[in-house]
Amino acid sequence: MNISGVMPQLAQVADLGPPRSEIGVGALMPWAGKLYVENYVSHKRGSGSGTSLRRISDDFSMEVVPETVGVDGTYSNRFVHFPSNQLVIGPHVIDADHKIRTVPELESLRVCGTSRHLTDPDNLVYVLCMEGELFELDVRTLECRQVADLNDELDSAGEFRVHYKDCYTAFGRLVVCSNEYHEPDWAGEQAEGRLAEFDGREWRILERRPYTAIGGRHEFGGTIFASGWDQASAILSVYTDSDGRWTRYRLPKASHTFDHKWQTEWPRIREVEHERFLLDHHGMFYELSPWAYGGRVWGVRPVSTHLWVLGDFCSWRGLLVAGMDNASPSRGESPTTGEPQSGLWFGKTDDLWGFGKPAGWGGPWWLSEVRAGEPSDPYLMTGFEHKCVHLENAGDTAARFTIEIDVHGHGRFAAGQTLVVEPGQTITHVFPTGFSAHWVRLVSDTDTTASAQFFYT
Repeated sequence: MNISGVMPQLAQVADLGPPRSEIGVGALMPWAGKLYVENYVSHKRGSGSGTSLRRISDDFSMEVVPETVGVDGTYSNRFVHFPSNQLVIGPHVIDADHKIRTVPELESLRVCGTSRHLTDPDNLVYVLCMEGELFELDVRTLECRQVADLNDELDSAGEFRVHYKDCYTAFGRLVVCSNEYHEPDWAGEQAEGRLAEFDGREWRILERRPYTAIGGRHEFGGTIFASGWDQASAILSVYTDSDGRWTRYRLPKASHTFDHKWQTEWPRIREVEHERFLLDHHGMFYELSPWAYGGRVWGVRPVSTHLWVLGDFCSWRGLLVAGMDNASPSRGESPTTGEPQSGLWFGKTDDLWGFGKPAGWGGPWWLSEVRAGEPSDPYLMTGFEHKCVHLENAGDTAARFTIEIDVHGHGRFAAGQTLVVEPGQTITHVFPTGFSAHWVRLVSDTDTTASAQFFYT
């Protein structure tokens, strides 16, 4: 039975407990003719029951993988190690004959990312866990050793107060991220989120903001993508190997219901059509190209909005498959949710265009310290119908703000309209219907504190 792409018989259902917790889809991976579904409980091993690795065949029959029964936890990693022709998913290593081996050291940890090794990629992979533990795993022998505690390396808050989410290796760097964000982060009292990189010798913090996903196509295209957010907007940070630098772009938020570390599990950056990425970020799907010309990202375009909590999505047998986190009793915190269960959706990539129309809000500034003559981050302007910008001057003197647009998409901005905002004033500028450009940014003629929020409807 298929209802709008959902097959109820393939739902991931956990036990009623105790404990009665959560079953979300942490990873989806086609492998050797099957579709593997890695589900997760709400926290570490023992915080739920009835989860396991599951395997779907092309006749849409689903089986519980017997070797993984009782190995429950929060697992959300998937990685193909091509030199050994094995899949790493959760704490499991699976060969082409579907023989499964489990890494004992990883069973009790919240494994969230696996990526290539910097110096021995033929034998080793990096494995990242949510509390900041970083391991080297030999996929041939299953020898596993911890090589770093990222709470020490990156000055993050430690177990139960940090949420590492993803890792990725390319261009001689291992990139990791965490998405810690709640009231003190929103209020500016702390900045616990991290985007950081490791070159094999030392760690470098790139951003102290919450980031959720990192992806790319290794050295193909010359890019690494990382998605995050702050008060002002959603963020897409891009590393371009042609100039060896990171550039921060800003995107609209389709919803504020993603503004918490628990409510962003796990938006992804995945290749779902050949050499084309689908970015799921803050309630909006975007198409994304792996290429960057002139050190600037191209081809960012909104597809649709949604309310899903999407753990993962992939291409399988010509279908786009998405796995959700639908209903979580959360040990009684959700008294109207009786049974832990989450569904899978099967469709085609182009079906996403029939979902919610692209709309959202955000901008480069949220009561930000603005310097005279210093342009804001670029903010996406293409693919939305109606647009306006609200400009607030929270400084002590009048400020002249110039709106600059990039119609080429490669970072060459031209000055457009100029708006004068008196101290303590907020003014609104409505763009003509149909007005669009790839990117927009703002420049002030004076030092001030300002907000700039674009609303796209």
